[in-house]
Amino acid sequence: MGDDLLVTTAGNRYLEGAMAPVVDEVTAADLPVTGAIPEELEGRWLRNGPNPLGVVDPSTYHWFLGDGMVHGVRLRGGRAEWYRNRWVRGPRVAAALGGPAPSGTSYGGRDFGPNTSVGGFAGRTWAMVEAGATPMTLTYELDTIGFDGFDGTLPAAFTAHPKYDPATGELHGVCYAYPEAMDRVQHVVVGPDGRVSKVTDIPLEGMPMVHDMSLTGSSVLVYDLPVCLDLEMAMGGSPFPFSWNPDHAARVGVLPRTGTADDIVWCEAPQAYVFHPVNAYDVGDGTVVVDVCRYDTMFDRDRQGPAGDSTPTLARWTVDPVAGRVVETPLTDGAHEFPAHDPRVGIRRHRYAFTAAGLGLGPTARVDVETGETVLHDHGPGRFGAEPIVVPKAGSSLEGDAWIMVCVNDRAGGPADLVILDGADLGAPPVALVHLPRRVPDGFHGSWVPDTSVAPA
Repeated sequence: MGDDLLVTTAGNRYLEGAMAPVVDEVTAADLPVTGAIPEELEGRWLRNGPNPLGVVDPSTYHWFLGDGMVHGVRLRGGRAEWYRNRWVRGPRVAAALGGPAPSGTSYGGRDFGPNTSVGGFAGRTWAMVEAGATPMTLTYELDTIGFDGFDGTLPAAFTAHPKYDPATGELHGVCYAYPEAMDRVQHVVVGPDGRVSKVTDIPLEGMPMVHDMSLTGSSVLVYDLPVCLDLEMAMGGSPFPFSWNPDHAARVGVLPRTGTADDIVWCEAPQAYVFHPVNAYDVGDGTVVVDVCRYDTMFDRDRQGPAGDSTPTLARWTVDPVAGRVVETPLTDGAHEFPAHDPRVGIRRHRYAFTAAGLGLGPTARVDVETGETVLHDHGPGRFGAEPIVVPKAGSSLEGDAWIMVCVNDRAGGPADLVILDGADLGAPPVALVHLPRRVPDGFHGSWVPDTSVAPA
């Protein structure tokens, strides 16, 4: 069918150019490679993002609501064995594509294939999204199995950005559901067996959009920031009724991991919005440090996606529960989004943040958050890197000594490359370029899922 669009794109940047959807599912084997794939990499690079199926109205389309599509590359023995892209099949998409309906049901009866992130946990591959839709399990080859309520233990919503605690093997998420629960969010803990072990209701006013959260050894950070439910938009039938609310005071809640909602301490924060924190950790004096990609405003002028309001910058937020405030310190210049850290230092003090310059903007960065030194990898004229994925090198314990996987596209619309960089020498030429058979639309989030985490069927 080619790469022609099935959508009307005029006037909506999130349906055009680098963000334009692809229209079919492709399977390709034995992908060509320039350079040498490290043989220790055995598993799948996965990426999820919005890719609407069929005709959409560009005047009302919001980027966050496009049908989910997962792209994947399987690596083994120094080879790129396959590339696949598959729609995440909610009932509507499954029917449109002529396949079987997914098993199970989604929270609130939602007919939506999660479009925001994808990862492996408890031996399963999950596609995830925020705001209420239940995660969906996928096969190793990325075909949809069905909605997964964690063996019936998930009471309501989940999140696209759970945080992993390597000490306990748990996933933690802060979850919200529109329109079912407009007065609260939930802290949800998922045990190593893939079942929910704890749920804490946290009252919140104004229904803020809580895209992400942070975790430390002692606490959960809850972001109550000024992108909130817009009642006028909701009453007018907007499919995504959230907008910038300058009257909603920004704050960060510090919830003890073993506590209840009564134990949360709210700290006044800069009037900004954060989609993605880098990593958070406890400091011995009782404060919490978290590095964030922050925006001055969000969904203020641009109501169809995140690109049209302000530039994301990298800053440190020092959260002081005793003083009840957050102190902000800029970390480096330039645009920084889609941050990642070495997973070996998760919920502990980190030194490096790996970032993308932003949507379709260009280089991949490594920022030393102690010195501000920034090393850039320029992907070449007209080429831009998406979210970096950090995979520690085998046999190394040094932070940042890792393989960095980046999906790189070109603005001319040619096929993408999965680029593997050396995190310890980020400015050097790529270790390998895996040449994909098609463009991968600029989108959201992914992960490296080793076969030791989710084994081939």
